[in-house]
Amino acid sequence: MSRRWRDSLARASVATRLLLGALLLIGLLLPLAGLGLAHHFRDSVTTVFDERLESLLNVVIAGVRFDEVEQRLIHERTLDDPRFRQVFSGWYWQVSDGDARVLTSRSLWDQRLTLDDATAPRDIVGPRNKPLRVVSREIRLASLNTPLRVSVAAPRNTIDLEASRFNRLLGFSLAGLGLLILLGLAVQIRWGLAPLRRLRDDLGAVENGDAERLGTRLPAELGRLAGAMNAVLERDRRRLERARHAAGNLAHALKTPVSVLTTLADGFPEDSRRRLKGELTRIDDAVRHHLARASAAGDGPLNRPIRCRDTLQPVLEGLTRLAERRSLHLEHDLPESLSVRLDPQDLQEVVGNLLDNALRWAEQRVRLSGDADASGAWLLVEDDGPGMSEADCQAALARGAKLDEQRSGSGLGLAIVNDLVTLYDGTLTLERAAWGGLAARVWLPAHPW
Repeated sequence: MSRRWRDSLARASVATRLLLGALLLIGLLLPLAGLGLAHHFRDSVTTVFDERLESLLNVVIAGVRFDEVEQRLIHERTLDDPRFRQVFSGWYWQVSDGDARVLTSRSLWDQRLTLDDATAPRDIVGPRNKPLRVVSREIRLASLNTPLRVSVAAPRNTIDLEASRFNRLLGFSLAGLGLLILLGLAVQIRWGLAPLRRLRDDLGAVENGDAERLGTRLPAELGRLAGAMNAVLERDRRRLERARHAAGNLAHALKTPVSVLTTLADGFPEDSRRRLKGELTRIDDAVRHHLARASAAGDGPLNRPIRCRDTLQPVLEGLTRLAERRSLHLEHDLPESLSVRLDPQDLQEVVGNLLDNALRWAEQRVRLSGDADASGAWLLVEDDGPGMSEADCQAALARGAKLDEQRSGSGLGLAIVNDLVTLYDGTLTLERAAWGGLAARVWLPAHPW
């Protein structure tokens, strides 16, 4: 078997493998069974044909007599079969003493059967080179010193035609039987694998976020498997919730000490205060970054599709008011049907950070747009600010990177967006906008697994 066939077989489904195995088994066994049946049928037909010839031979022997007056062989009985009187019909009988005395059926006309000394049924070549089946026997008459050889012959094709008709019928029968077996196996396989297909569909629904548990109305073995998988899903869900709660609690626990230390730093000398506040800012930035990642849902396959416009409505309302206070124009163009498989909180975090960054650098306008195709959905945030070079775009995705220390913000926004999008197998790309500023494009796959 070639490597290509092995690879194709390895990728084939269980049902395909079972059908291929059944087809191979049927393709081997049925022809072997057919050959065996055909062989035994030919043997049976040949045996029956030989027995018929033996019966005709007995009739011929019963009619053979030697006329002592005329010193010749005569046959006193006429065989009922008219083929023995039809010239070269293939049905012949012959009586010979091995010398000059020969008695034949009318069908032989002026020809003679060429015989050997064998007496068992055998095949010979008769008049006009036609294959014959012949039986012979030696007899002795009281009035003759030499034995007589009596033979009866019939066309060999009688056996061949009978066997050929049987073989055709057998071939059609075995082919029909094979098709019926394959059809029955296909129905049985489809019916037998139906629970596995239901389990596969349930897993797909859980992955897509359309269901939280697997159905357990399955055969006993698969039902136990589905129950065990449900237990694992529930345990992982509880662990995720505990981790997110722990992350929130840690954020609250660290917020107050960092604020207190920042206040106490005001009492230090200028040089020490500046260094201390710098380190406290780094601590605060690091905590915010890692807590944002820990609190993210992050399990893209377990999230249901959400409509972007409805989920982002509160964020857009708040940022629109902020833009108005800064004399900026924030516009958004999101299709009503646009949906993504993200946790709502994570979607708001992604878009909120991108819009906040755009509003911080924009001169007059900021726009949010989006669309989707078969592979996934994309969101695009553009501004008309100064934009960034390719090197600055790469550096901006690093945690805490700030390209302009004079602007407010910790520099974590783009890094947090990049981390969140990566958790959902998406990508964040920064490029030059049509207005000359920065264009931040988020792409999210339709099926993030």
